[in-house]
Amino acid sequence: MVFLTPIFLTGLLAALIPIAIHLIRREKPPKLMFGTIRFLKKTSKKLILFQHIQQWLLLLLRSVVIILLVLAFARPLVDQSVARLLDADPRSVVIMLDDSMSMRYGTSFEDGKAKALQIIDDLAAGDEVALIKFSTVAGVVRELDTDLDSVRSLINSLDQAGYGATRYMPNLRLADQLLETSRFDNRSVYLISDFQEIALQGAEEGWKLAPGVAFIGIDVGAESSSNLVLTDVRSPQQLLEDAAEQQILARVRSTGTLYLDRGELSLRIDGQVIERTLVDLTDRSEEVISFDVIFDTQGTHVGELRVTGDNFSADNSYFFTVDVLPKIRVLLVNGEASDDWFDDEGYWFGLAVSSAAESPFELERIEPAALSAASLRQNDVAVLLNVGNLSSGQADAITDYVQAGGSLLLAPGDRVDVEVFNRQFANIAPALLQEPGLLSRDDYLVIADFDRRHPILRPLASDWSARFQRHWSLLPDDAADVLMQFDNAEAALVERAVGDGKVILFASTLDLEWNNLALQGLFLPFVHETLRHLVQSETKQRAYQVGDSFSVDPTGGADSVTAIDADGTALVFNNDSFVITAAKPGLITATVDDLELSYAVNILPQESNFTRTAVASLYDAIINPDTNPNQSREVRTAQLIEELERPQRLWWWILSLVMLLLLVEAVIANRTYR
Repeated sequence: MVFLTPIFLTGLLAALIPIAIHLIRREKPPKLMFGTIRFLKKTSKKLILFQHIQQWLLLLLRSVVIILLVLAFARPLVDQSVARLLDADPRSVVIMLDDSMSMRYGTSFEDGKAKALQIIDDLAAGDEVALIKFSTVAGVVRELDTDLDSVRSLINSLDQAGYGATRYMPNLRLADQLLETSRFDNRSVYLISDFQEIALQGAEEGWKLAPGVAFIGIDVGAESSSNLVLTDVRSPQQLLEDAAEQQILARVRSTGTLYLDRGELSLRIDGQVIERTLVDLTDRSEEVISFDVIFDTQGTHVGELRVTGDNFSADNSYFFTVDVLPKIRVLLVNGEASDDWFDDEGYWFGLAVSSAAESPFELERIEPAALSAASLRQNDVAVLLNVGNLSSGQADAITDYVQAGGSLLLAPGDRVDVEVFNRQFANIAPALLQEPGLLSRDDYLVIADFDRRHPILRPLASDWSARFQRHWSLLPDDAADVLMQFDNAEAALVERAVGDGKVILFASTLDLEWNNLALQGLFLPFVHETLRHLVQSETKQRAYQVGDSFSVDPTGGADSVTAIDADGTALVFNNDSFVITAAKPGLITATVDDLELSYAVNILPQESNFTRTAVASLYDAIINPDTNPNQSREVRTAQLIEELERPQRLWWWILSLVMLLLLVEAVIANRTYR
């Protein structure tokens, strides 16, 4: 039996009123003194017992009348299908639990888990439920299943929120797709989150949940928050040995709902505290703080900037790495040395390489006769400027040097013999020399096209105004890459990989004899970038954000790679490219063929912004206009009960019985107390 208005059942306590009145009015018979009782009529004991029975029956009738009146107003329903009413409208539910970094604030994630468990507790046997634990993308997806206990166990097993950003729309799309396979028409999406405003970014105009899918947002975010975060950090990635003092800049901002005007920022290098300074936000929204640091030893240095003074430690650190590299050793073989700087083939090149006090290069100058295998081995790159009188032994030494991993830059001039050059460098040259092209005095060539994506040319400006009056016509090798072209479509700069080394051939000279390139502003950076590219592989990114995917193998061809994350947990690679997805801030240490590398992973600064949005804003953005307002399970059950109770009208029969019992009560009362 169920009742449509069970609140009236509290009236059953009124059934005690007749009993209370009966007990209160119960009196002991008075004692009277008579001189004689022989004239009094003797009463039968049976008559007295009968009167007691009538009184108890009268008491019972009055209590029953009150009970029946209460039951009538409660509107009882008796039917064999009542037990199945709760299962009359089975449900398909998707629970979305926010797993982003902002949910680590306070008890938001634990409160979210409690709300998710409460939703499951409110479901009935036969209902199906799915679970999505999400941040930027879904981290855990449990598809629709009627095994509520397994989903409950999965929620209980969740430890704490991650470090990703909050993105609602792609995960709401996933929830909508899961409900496409639901078995029931009553479909709902429960989103449990702290409802950061940033999470609504990327909302697709016009996209809605499927018609009939109800949306319920549950806000578990903290009402107030206090937070200091490093929104931006600038630090060098690569330095050369003996580099000057470096500056590290950090931008600190208060992003909580409760403004913090003070904090402390510390800098650690290789685990040692270098400097601490106070953060003063009294009269500003953010402050830029600088640290001056000298990196005086070769190798990789790991750094950490840490801000303190708030209630949220998850975003208080920023990690970075600095590689201190040795200077590049350059061997300049000058094929046309002269005491007159203007006529010296290597003057302008040497000026570009070693004129600065803090040059990244160490330059050694020799003449062609002094070139040997030993001198080549002592340097990182060899530069041959207008060298045309090498012996076959010297040419073989250069070939062996390149194939073993050395680098070579060739800039042939008028002293080079075409036949000898092509014969001696046939195995390593990026191109064979043809006849030199000589233009008239008023005619010249310019650089018309170049590979803007190449590491040498990418950082350089596009305005190449140098004029070339003489150049070598080149026949590039099939394995070579043409990096620059003259406006007559002939190759100007060609590169070829040979063995473990590289060779670059320039089709003109690097002095003023054939062109005026040395007088252009691009000459110095062109020389520097060329030498860097020949010796150093392109700088691989070493700083990432949570959610980025990257390979810890900088070469792409390592045989053995192992890595551990910031907590010391070994990372498992599911691919041959050693690609991982950063999941937490800190330093990832990788060992690549016995070479140890460090990769910095940092949080997403926008996730530290605790500005919130109303649940209604998201509801209005995604709910389909064809969806009726969602009713609670209790409301729908009450409607079903009322529809089933209407034809029975059991309360009417109860009231009829009450009228009959009142007549019986009146008759008995009249006889009992007459």
